[in-house]
Amino acid sequence: MIVKILSAFACCLLFASSASAQLSATLKLSKKQYLAGEPVMALVTVTNYAGQSLTFASDGRTQWLDFVLKNSRSESVTPISRSLFGKMTIAAGQTMAREVDLTQNFQLSEPGSYLVSAVIHLPGGMGEGTSTNRVTFNQSPGAPFWTQKVGIAGKPGQTREFRILNFSGDEKDQIYAQVLDNRSGQNVRTFLLGDVLMLRKPLVTVDRAQRMHVMFLATPSMWVHCQIDTDGKLVERQLHQRGNQGDPQLLTFGDGSVRVSNSIPYDQKAAAEAKAKVRKASDRPQITY
Repeated sequence: MIVKILSAFACCLLFASSASAQLSATLKLSKKQYLAGEPVMALVTVTNYAGQSLTFASDGRTQWLDFVLKNSRSESVTPISRSLFGKMTIAAGQTMAREVDLTQNFQLSEPGSYLVSAVIHLPGGMGEGTSTNRVTFNQSPGAPFWTQKVGIAGKPGQTREFRILNFSGDEKDQIYAQVLDNRSGQNVRTFLLGDVLMLRKPLVTVDRAQRMHVMFLATPSMWVHCQIDTDGKLVERQLHQRGNQGDPQLLTFGDGSVRVSNSIPYDQKAAAEAKAKVRKASDRPQITY
């Protein structure tokens, strides 16, 4: 009986070792330079070479996917939650991927350099698992371009701080929106609005509904107008072209509303249809000899 148990245990260990050796896993990040507070998206790709289907699933105590994250001092970054990632079944010879926002799992608000890798644990929790490559990324605080504290509608005494940040990431000038909670000091949301040409100063103001309006030059002929609420939600995004009397402007009226003036609203659908018509008209007819 003891021999049978030991044999079964040895078979399990052999399977775990074999399966681990027959898994291939890689880790990629969406970019190398991040603004502190914005989502750090990690893509984990797993290929199954075990010759049979494998189902990766988490239970209440263990999970099949872990991340090892360290700062520039080789200190482990404090996790803020322990996500139980959903089940993933990979057929023999197939490849599947899972995307994870590291800012939802680790305290990543501090600027600096970080090193991250992922570990995929085998079904049944046996073995040490398969580690991915290690990836380095940097976080920068960015340069505050504009800030304004505002109240929250319907919540007396509670305030938020709107920020517009200029950040040069991956060799491009980019503009970000950030919303902070003044009571806790925590970041509500930080997100990219788009690439910006600083040939023109971005225009920023707040309307009567406590929404931040941002308008910036994205291309030599195109302006972007964004509206962001106190929860960090992008409520509206519109494109504008230069009007007949100079650059577009943000105007605040006496009732507290904010509108764009001196612009030609850009209709993406109409522009695509017009481009398609031009291309169709230029098609050469077939020539028969």
